[in-house]
Amino acid sequence: MSFKRAYLFWIVAVLLAGAGAVAWMQRGAAVELTLVSQGPMLQSVVTSGRIAGVARTDVMSQSTARIEQILVQEGDAVQAGQVLVRLRDDEASANLQAAQAAVAEAEARLRQLGSVQLPVSEQQLAQARAAAVQAEQELVRAQDLLKQGFISQARLDDALRLAQTARAAVLAASAQTQSNQTHGAEAAATRARLAQARAGAAAAATRLDNLSLRAPVAATVISRNAEPGDTAQPGHVLLTLVSGTETRIETSVDEKNLKVIRLGQVARASADAYPDQPFAASLSTIAPAVDAQRGTVDLKLRVTEPPAFLRPDMTVSVEIITAQAPDALRLSTDALRRDPTGKTFVLLARDGKAIRAEVTLGLQGIGTTQILTGLANGDTVILPTTSAAAGDRVRPKSEPVARGNAQPIPGLTQ
Repeated sequence: MSFKRAYLFWIVAVLLAGAGAVAWMQRGAAVELTLVSQGPMLQSVVTSGRIAGVARTDVMSQSTARIEQILVQEGDAVQAGQVLVRLRDDEASANLQAAQAAVAEAEARLRQLGSVQLPVSEQQLAQARAAAVQAEQELVRAQDLLKQGFISQARLDDALRLAQTARAAVLAASAQTQSNQTHGAEAAATRARLAQARAGAAAAATRLDNLSLRAPVAATVISRNAEPGDTAQPGHVLLTLVSGTETRIETSVDEKNLKVIRLGQVARASADAYPDQPFAASLSTIAPAVDAQRGTVDLKLRVTEPPAFLRPDMTVSVEIITAQAPDALRLSTDALRRDPTGKTFVLLARDGKAIRAEVTLGLQGIGTTQILTGLANGDTVILPTTSAAAGDRVRPKSEPVARGNAQPIPGLTQ
C-alpha cells in the first residue's frame, strides 16, 4: 500500500511540475514597455551657441609705446570718446610744441609781410623812381653840355651809367613790391610755409592723440590683455569691447535641418551657467551658404528681452521650435524600429503577445515622435531594449510610462 502511495505522489509531482513548466512558458519573456499618449507635440532643432553683441571692437595701439595707464576694468561700461588707455607721450608732446611754434613763426612771417615788408618795399620803389627821374634829368643835361663842349665824353658816360643803374633799381623795387603784395610770390611762399607748418602741427597733434586710446562707441569692456608698464605693439589687442543695443545668439546646425528651419521661428534658450532660467529668442539670420568643411549652417537668433545674467561669449543651449501640433499621438522615439526594407514599425504588447504594427511618423520632438497612423492612445509598445519578435509571448517587467513633449508655444503653428 505504501508503494502505491509513493507512486501516486510522484505522478502528481510530475504532473504539477509539467503544468508549472507549461504555465511558465506561457508567461512569455519579460519586456520593457512604453505607452502611446496624446497631447501637445513640438518639433525642434537643438544646438548650442554663444551670446554675442552687435559689434565687437579690439582696442590696439598704432605705434610702439609704453603703457602709462589703463583706466578701465573688465565689465566696465564706457562712453564714445572716453579715454581707455594712456601711452607714454613726452616725445609726441615735444614734437607738437615744436610744430605749434613753427606755425606761430609762419603766421608772424605772414603778418610781417603785410605790415612791414610791403610798406618798406613800396617806399623803396618810390625812392628808386625818384632817383631814376633825377638820373634821367642829369643824363639829359650831360648830353646838352657835351654838345656845347663844356664836359667830356667820360662825364656823359658816368651820367648814362647812373641812369641805367637807377632804371634797374626801379625794376628791382617794383618786383619786390609785387612779390610782397597779397597775390605776390613772396606772399604765396609764406602762405605755403604756414600751411605746411599747420599740417605738421595737425600731424603731431594726431600722433599725440593716438597715444590716448579712446572708445569708438558706447560699449562694455569684456577683455583686458595688458597692464601699465607693458609695451604696446601695433596689432596687439589691449582691450576688447562689445557694443550695441541688441543681444544675439550665434550658433550653427547640421545642414540636414535646412528643410525645417525658417526665419522668425521662436526658440527657447538657457545659459549653461543658469539652466533653470530659460529665455526666449527668435531666428533672425540664416547664412546663405553651407560651411563645406563642417557641413553646418550658421544661424543668428535675436534676444529681445535678455536676462540680466547674460554675458558676451556665454555658452547657451538653444532649442529652435520648427513646428507643433496641439493634439498628437506621441511615442518614445526609442520604441521605433526599422526593417531591412526601411519601413518603420513597432511591437505592440497585446493580450500577452508581441504584435507588429507599421506606423507613419509626423513631427520629431526631443526623444518623442508623433504617430500619424498605426497606433491609438493608450497602446503599449515594447522597447527594443529587450529581445522580442512578432508572435512571441511577452509580459511587462514594470508598469509602462508615457513620454510627453513640451508645452505648446503661442503663435507657432504646425
